[in-house]
Amino acid sequence: MKFVLNSSLLSQRLQLTGRVITAKNSLPILNNFLFEIEGQKLRITASDNECTLKTTIELIESEQDIRFTVNAKTIQDAMKEIPDQPLEFFVGSNLDVTIQYQGGHYNFMAQPADEYPITSEMPDDAAQLNVDAELLYEALGRAIFATANDPLRPVMNGVFFDIAPNNATVVATDAQKLTCNKMLNTQASKEGAFILPKKPAGLLKNVLQKETGDVRIHFNERNADINTENFEMSCRLIEGKFPNYSAVIPKDNPNIVTVNRDALMATLRRVLIFSGAASTLVKLQLSPSKLTISSQDIDFAMSAEESLLCEYSGNPMSIGFKGPSLLEIINNVQGEDVIIRLADASRAGVIIPAEQKENEEVQMILMPLMLPD
Repeated sequence: MKFVLNSSLLSQRLQLTGRVITAKNSLPILNNFLFEIEGQKLRITASDNECTLKTTIELIESEQDIRFTVNAKTIQDAMKEIPDQPLEFFVGSNLDVTIQYQGGHYNFMAQPADEYPITSEMPDDAAQLNVDAELLYEALGRAIFATANDPLRPVMNGVFFDIAPNNATVVATDAQKLTCNKMLNTQASKEGAFILPKKPAGLLKNVLQKETGDVRIHFNERNADINTENFEMSCRLIEGKFPNYSAVIPKDNPNIVTVNRDALMATLRRVLIFSGAASTLVKLQLSPSKLTISSQDIDFAMSAEESLLCEYSGNPMSIGFKGPSLLEIINNVQGEDVIIRLADASRAGVIIPAEQKENEEVQMILMPLMLPD
């Protein structure tokens, strides 16, 4: 049996889908990709038994339908080294595989596909959400970094989707920082919510980087099916109740500072070099037209201080934040300027872009650290 396809396209899809596969699988067959030829299409499947990712490639030529599995590392490494060209696959009756390319060939053994697990179909009454791929990609990028790694509170180890008929909010928190990304102009069959685990969320973000059009998400209490133009993902969801995130977001922070995003990030990076290794505390001191950022490491007698021009309306005040968390949040807020809304030194700060992009509302919340006397 023979089929032909493009080497670069195959390599790209193998690298993306292969990220599902873990180093230690409960089933040895899950160390393999499942290849399924149907007509003029090749469907490639990778799974870790919790999350399954599929992609479909149009074939240049195909002789007949066939199913088999190939070792993931072998085929991924082999495809990396081949320049862009048509590849000819020959599969024998005993699943011996020959890949012919310009100037050479590979030979290896495939395995039967009979033991490869099959994902269950989503029920017809499952809820559905349609959202633009670029919008979802950006929302996930601003959420994944804020997820927790807490075995005692697994609901905080994923990305929460809060779905209304015309909008969907993507939320993540580790109890110190919280990201809230409302996507407007979405379409949902009904209100609902689910918690997407961190690994599938990261895989989906990677997939969406080059996808266009709408993403279709079907979900129930335990599972989600996510479909893009070129990929299908099925995964188990985190069961449990996500914290009431809206109650955490401050409603009235009267002290407002607007500052250039790039300048603030550069200052934080320089000042953080001299912060204490344990606390990584940075102090923000606010006064009209000036934001002063400082840090110190008492154990090594080091300190740093730097001032930035800004627009500030409010009372002069000082507040402390964990420097790396503040830098991470600023890095995930797009735009030329950022706005930081504060109440006092003991209450959370709200960080938003100075100009919100179309069809989204972004808020980042960071809890303060106590300043030394």
